[in-house]
Amino acid sequence: MAPEVLFLVQIVVLLACGRLCGELLQRLGQPAVMGQLIAGVLLGQSVFGTLWPAAQHALFPDSAVQNAMLGAVAQLGILMLLLLTGMETDLSLFRRSPQTAFSVSLAGIVVPFLCGVGLGELIPAALLPDPNRRLITALFLGTALSISSVKIVATIVRELGFLRRTVGQVILAAAVIDDTVGWIIVSVIFGIAAHGALDLGAAAQSLFGVAAFLVLSFTLGRRLVFRVIRWANDRFVSEFPVITAILVVTGMMALATEGLGVHTVLGAFVAGILVGQSPILTRHIDEQLRGLIVALFMPVFFALAGLGTDVSLLAGAGMLLLTLALIVIASFGKLSGALLGGRLAGMSWAEALALGCGMNSRGSTEVILGTIGLSMGVLSQNLFTAIIAMALATTMSMPPLLRWALRRLPMSPEEAARLEREELEARGFIANVERLLVAVDGSPSGQLASRLVGLLAGARRIPTTVLHFGHRAPGSRRRTASRAERTRAVVEESAEVGNEAAPSQPGEASVDITTRVESPRGEAIAEEARKGYGLLFIGREPASAGAAFHRQIASSARSFEGPFVVAIARGIDRREAVGTRLEILVPVSGTGASRHGAELAVTLARATQGSVTALHVAARYRRPRSWIGAAIAPRGSADAIIREVVRLGDSYGVEVRGTVRNAGPPAGAIARQLEQGGHNLLLMGVAPRPGEQLFFGETAAELLDRAQCSIVFVASEPLAPAPDQRRPGAASRQPASASRR
Repeated sequence: MAPEVLFLVQIVVLLACGRLCGELLQRLGQPAVMGQLIAGVLLGQSVFGTLWPAAQHALFPDSAVQNAMLGAVAQLGILMLLLLTGMETDLSLFRRSPQTAFSVSLAGIVVPFLCGVGLGELIPAALLPDPNRRLITALFLGTALSISSVKIVATIVRELGFLRRTVGQVILAAAVIDDTVGWIIVSVIFGIAAHGALDLGAAAQSLFGVAAFLVLSFTLGRRLVFRVIRWANDRFVSEFPVITAILVVTGMMALATEGLGVHTVLGAFVAGILVGQSPILTRHIDEQLRGLIVALFMPVFFALAGLGTDVSLLAGAGMLLLTLALIVIASFGKLSGALLGGRLAGMSWAEALALGCGMNSRGSTEVILGTIGLSMGVLSQNLFTAIIAMALATTMSMPPLLRWALRRLPMSPEEAARLEREELEARGFIANVERLLVAVDGSPSGQLASRLVGLLAGARRIPTTVLHFGHRAPGSRRRTASRAERTRAVVEESAEVGNEAAPSQPGEASVDITTRVESPRGEAIAEEARKGYGLLFIGREPASAGAAFHRQIASSARSFEGPFVVAIARGIDRREAVGTRLEILVPVSGTGASRHGAELAVTLARATQGSVTALHVAARYRRPRSWIGAAIAPRGSADAIIREVVRLGDSYGVEVRGTVRNAGPPAGAIARQLEQGGHNLLLMGVAPRPGEQLFFGETAAELLDRAQCSIVFVASEPLAPAPDQRRPGAASRQPASASRR
């Protein structure tokens, strides 16, 4: 075959075998990457080469051209896997138990590292790639034994249902620290190896270069990466521009670390961390990039690593003893280190034991390290095979041991309350809004919407774009620009207030707010919405005429294919943007729309240290047929509806008062509660009705006409476009999101 044809055949075989073996091991409760690694071992000299040597040599010949092509794919695969590992690194895990995570991780690194270095000093010279560089090989062995695979750990903890348990999050946080510290150490060691010997000046230069790179990456680089991703998302109209931007950023940061004299893996890993924190990383883009890496590069890379593993080398007594020593030292060092760190952090013996079991997984990280070490001449083929065997043994023993350890851990009441709170938020509406679009003008309703948006964006750290609509009249440009600056000031000041009200996320950068002046043409919102937004806030006037919305409000809502909010200023909001605490009345009925409204009410009240009153209006039964319905209806349904909102408020530390009214139509009951309760904002979750006009139902229409305080309608369902707005082939881009979360 021609070299390029044979290369294609090799990739197809590696993909197919890696996928099949990975699927088999995953069904057996083991990580899929171990199956992909075993697939390579089966295709190599150890199995396929023994059973059918001619076919194995024909498929994988010892050719410089073929080895170069496969080696290029392997090196690109390493960068892609490090990018994915960085994207999966959740730095927020440190904030919940930083001392415990650092204690477990550092103790779990130091103990096996010292054991590995000691083993490296005792290895016979015949097993070393270069006896004159024994110290470098020993340092590399110590690093290899001390790092856990955060991807494998996260997968197993997630499958066991312990991802949100306290011990599960400590395990993940410690594994993240392991990975981060490990790749920094590896980069420094490779920098030393590039000079051929231990040179203190070169080592200091590598350490300084790594430190400078990390400082610049997490300060200026962080903002630059965010801007590049946002610019690509907002400016390009071709397909998948964000993925291209991410790959370019990864390549440039990898080249930067290579220029500093350390390995490219550090640049790819840090790039993944920054990309994973980007506020403009949509869920579907994340899935597409992850799909490319998991479906193509991961099976090919791990199968190639297995292909280079010669299991027959383990048949010798010396190699077998060395491999067993690696497994024992790696397991003992990690287990004892995690136990020591957990106990020093005040954890129980059972929790510390679970930590040790969870951290004893090398998996994909070890394979990547071994491949790099072999390519740079730090490892011999014998040591590489022993390290791969150690990675297989520790990874495949971790799931059953971790299952056994985690099942022995009881759940405390505090942990149960936290899990319930996080479950409520995970099912929430606001928690999944990842980018805000705001359409306002200089009117009081526009100022009210700007203030509420700022509070929401600051409290939830949501990137926001504000479209300020001006007038077409001659000479109004200066006045429009002045009002746009005032709108921006209101949003930014409110965002600072909301930011201070979110103590659970300290130290994060201020929210990204963009303000742009637009003419009052209807296409502006639709054109901006194609860039990807999760929620539209509308604050424009004239807002309403009696019980109906003005046509420009309906036009704005129809221009956005997603949930939207309409803010209408009444009372004091007609004169100024209120800076006091919000006393919000939110009607609740148990529907999804009313719950979404309650969630926004709690978020806004928290941002202003205000309160929420949840009002449930029970239906009055007058006809005999209705009596039957009342008799069979659950008596506690009203209480259950109120309790759900109270629990939601408790999760954010917001006071929620529940009240039930059993008399009169809903609009009248809500109006009376507004008069008696001293509320300054009515917030309703509504569902748009079909039709040419914007209509939320009779109750909303009556309150729109009668209410004396400001009103906010939350429509969590998109409004269908008017018949004249439907265009054949019209399509919008997927909503952009900030992720992690």
